[in-house]
Amino acid sequence: MYRIDVDKQNALIELVLDGLIRPDEMTRFVEELRAATLSLAGRDIRIKADMRTFRPSAPPVAEMLRDVQQFGIQNGVKRVAEMVESQLSALQLNRVARESGTDKILRRFTDDQAARRWLLHGEEEALSA
Repeated sequence: MYRIDVDKQNALIELVLDGLIRPDEMTRFVEELRAATLSLAGRDIRIKADMRTFRPSAPPVAEMLRDVQQFGIQNGVKRVAEMVESQLSALQLNRVARESGTDKILRRFTDDQAARRWLLHGEEEALSA
């Protein structure tokens, strides 16, 4: 299951990936996320990704996630806050982020509000931390 919400005022996309995502569901998620990203074109886009209940996925799902991350970077995504609890999911997401280049703009959080604060108000130096 997934959910995508767009806060146009803050150029913020909040998404949740929950459980094991099948390839057909990931295809729909990617299409919606691309559309949400394009709806904020020309702005510095921020993404808050709640992956706390996401389970490691099959290679095709991970590839789609990598591709949509690259798309985001090419279309204005400047910051990504990710919340992950599972160590196994974190390993897979780390690999995907490195392959897409998202690792350079990504920061992990355990707290929802801290993630949102960093996305909206964090210093640029925090990106290289």
